[in-house]
Amino acid sequence: MQDPKLVFVFEATGAVSPPLVVGQTPLGRRQVIPIEPGGPFTGARISGRMIGGFDWQIIRDDGVTEVEATYLLETDDGVRIECRNRGMRHAAPEVAQRMMSGAEVDPAEYYFRTTPVFYAPAGRYDWLNRSVFVCTGARYRDGVRIRFYEVA
Repeated sequence: MQDPKLVFVFEATGAVSPPLVVGQTPLGRRQVIPIEPGGPFTGARISGRMIGGFDWQIIRDDGVTEVEATYLLETDDGVRIECRNRGMRHAAPEVAQRMMSGAEVDPAEYYFRTTPVFYAPAGRYDWLNRSVFVCTGARYRDGVRIRFYEVA
């Protein structure tokens, strides 16, 4: 049996629009965050820009934000790849309050992890369809930065 290792794949940065609040649901407060087009992603084997997407969020009563983002990536050589990225973000109440107020918060002060699944066409990037990936994330006032790792 082998212990898994993480191999850095790429880092993506993206601007986001203000939340579109759906409202209180049985699972928590639902909101949708539009992901703006144009954010770059860069790595040794793949790079390009984000075409756009949406991050559907549930803010639970226990303070955990469940994220489920779907976005489209376009590589520098014109290949389009769908990414569905699910996970969660949470912090101590005082840190969460600072984040909600728009303050810049050091990513070391909160937990933000996701598990992306890629849907790449046959060809140069179909290796994305055959591995498990995990991400670490950082939330900023008007954007996000996410690092993608392959579980080797």
